[in-house]
Amino acid sequence: MKNEYTLTIYTENQVGLLNRIAIMFSRRKINIDSLNTSPSEIDSIHRFNIVITETEETVRKIVRQIEKQVDVLKAYYNTNDKIIWQELALYKVPTAIVAEKIKVERLLRSYGARVVAITKDYTIFETTGQRAETDKLIEVLAPYGLIEFVRSARIAIIKDSKGFHEKLREFEDAEPVTPLTDDFISEEESNSTIV
Repeated sequence: MKNEYTLTIYTENQVGLLNRIAIMFSRRKINIDSLNTSPSEIDSIHRFNIVITETEETVRKIVRQIEKQVDVLKAYYNTNDKIIWQELALYKVPTAIVAEKIKVERLLRSYGARVVAITKDYTIFETTGQRAETDKLIEVLAPYGLIEFVRSARIAIIKDSKGFHEKLREFEDAEPVTPLTDDFISEEESNSTIV
């Protein structure tokens, strides 16, 4: 059964990584519902939040594939009940309607919307919330002449996470990898001649 999953991916900030990750989804014919990338709590480490609707088996496979990328440090996947998430939405409506209708102002307050720009032609409101909340405000504003609407990608925090810096400490505390020395070179390699 397909569910909505949020993938949280910690990466080094490298050119081309977003493209390589996107290709993994397109090869599997998985539609990305939402994609956000931003700096994380750790300097030089970036965080991707990718929302997809898929089966858990498919999600598990794609997460394993993503983690094989050199620049990816760790990838997680969670259902909506395991994360706290929000989206930002902007709504543009005619200023004349807002000025004439006290009811619109009350409606906007009940949805936690605030004004971010006012011109003589239009007013832009902003609100944050989950998709159902921001979609509901579209329905409410439509009769008042909603001119334009845009919603950001999802940002999410895993409820039970202690932050990625804890995971980095685990990596640092792990036993170091033994460097390759002549002792590890196989007999076959040592017998081969360099051309």
